[in-house]
Amino acid sequence: MILTIDVGNTRIKGAVFEGDTLLNTFVFLKTELQKSIWGILKAHKELTDLVIASVSDVEKQSFSIFNEAVNVHFVSPKDPFPFVNRYETPQTLGIDRMVLATGATLVYPNQNRLVIDVGTCVTYDFIDENDNYLGGAISPGLRLRYAALHNYTEKLPLLSLESPKHFIGNSTSESLHSGVVNGLALEIDGFINQYKEQYSNFIIILTGGDSEFLANRLKNTIFANSNFLLESLNQTFQYKIEND
Repeated sequence: MILTIDVGNTRIKGAVFEGDTLLNTFVFLKTELQKSIWGILKAHKELTDLVIASVSDVEKQSFSIFNEAVNVHFVSPKDPFPFVNRYETPQTLGIDRMVLATGATLVYPNQNRLVIDVGTCVTYDFIDENDNYLGGAISPGLRLRYAALHNYTEKLPLLSLESPKHFIGNSTSESLHSGVVNGLALEIDGFINQYKEQYSNFIIILTGGDSEFLANRLKNTIFANSNFLLESLNQTFQYKIEND
């Protein structure tokens, strides 16, 4: 039994797997890391491995305490991956993006895949049907957009995420909601359409903390799975075991 941990920019997410079956998911703050993971280990005594992908400043020492209970593994760019990395600067490619590319490659073979992860940032990762990772794009997520509008202007308020009532905002707040939410939805559809113009035999995977919020706002047909990164972490670990 495996516990996968995704240390993101704002939160930590986890999932327990028995083989390929997802049994349970968890979300907690970085300040709750050790307490929360000990709780998961106590609730699932059959756990043998803890698999971690981190894009945050949480250090490896924070997980060393768990070595007495499980085998601790950090996903590394030096691990085997099921795709050819064509990124011009492979040393700068985030481990979360490599994990997502692994999941897409293994779960959806022999087709072009675009993985869109909507969290603090929005990442676009493209793997072609020949399993070449070509790159993608990075842009601000919903909350970053709200924060930027407030922090870099004199009078615009800082708002929380909310569905716009109409695409024509009839107040400053509604205009902000329309600009942020509809703007990102249109951005995502625009990126998808660009890829579709060049590639066929295509699947789009939408994941991340805001995937459910955005899924119904997109015009393109997508496969929405908010747990895809955690599932891909499990796939990445299994691939490593089989190919080391």
